[in-house]
Amino acid sequence: MTTERGGAPASWSASESKQQGDDAREPRRVKQRASVPGHVWRVVVWGAMVFFLANVVLLIATVAVNSIATRWFGTLLPQGFTLHWYAQAWSDFQLASVLWVTVEVVGAVVLLSVLLGVPAAYALARVQFRGKRIAMLIFLLPLMVPPVTYGIPMATAMYKIGLAGTLSGVILANLVPALPFVILVMTPFIEQIDPNLEAAARIFGANTFRYFRYVLLPLLVPGMLAAALLVLVRTIGMFELTFFTAGPGTQTLVVALYYAVFSTGVRAPQSIDAMAMIYMAITLVWVLIALQFVSPTQIVSRVKEQKH
Repeated sequence: MTTERGGAPASWSASESKQQGDDAREPRRVKQRASVPGHVWRVVVWGAMVFFLANVVLLIATVAVNSIATRWFGTLLPQGFTLHWYAQAWSDFQLASVLWVTVEVVGAVVLLSVLLGVPAAYALARVQFRGKRIAMLIFLLPLMVPPVTYGIPMATAMYKIGLAGTLSGVILANLVPALPFVILVMTPFIEQIDPNLEAAARIFGANTFRYFRYVLLPLLVPGMLAAALLVLVRTIGMFELTFFTAGPGTQTLVVALYYAVFSTGVRAPQSIDAMAMIYMAITLVWVLIALQFVSPTQIVSRVKEQKH
């Protein structure tokens, strides 16, 4: 019997090599079998995402085309195009005053929520006290409860004291969910800031104002801008609370759009679609302007930098 170096028979060596080759191919087969369900799942997820985005894009495209169509019935494309419906919507729905009210409400809510929410978030992040979790839960209740639940009794109380129907009442109503939203965003952001920075600033002679101006405020600005951006977008689309508390002269754009759709009388659908496009365009412009000053990933990147 022929033997290889080391005294092992050649037939044994061949059988061992074949066994090792089979063992090496077996994990590949298992991996291939295991990758099939994962591949199918990825195809299903991507297919659902594409289907959803296609429906959204087609819906927006339909509204956009109908807002500039002269007549569109039973054909693939309208018979003609015009911008007359935008001018008619601007005059019929008094959009100039509605847009000004929207700017006032959104600006006041963003400013007040940041001015009040950042100190509250700083206190919750730095001070440890009994009942802190209960206090956080109370602060976050307006975010966890549907606005209709507390909006109706709040509007009733405002009507009794004469705030409902006024600009101040609309601002206060929108501030109820906006303030907890700022606290929710800023509390974990402030917790990532090293508290030893304050002690170091005190050692070098900085008073409270200098510490806030030169140390704390630059660290808080990205979080404040991100919170303001989220509050801005949320306030623009806040319908329930504004609808309950707004009067004829204090309607924001989203409430005016609702009244335009469901009000009595015959209105051209193209005019309503034109108003919807104006609402969408203004919202996108405000979001794009806000994104020039803050990126949504700034909070995450800053937290990662501090951890490293």
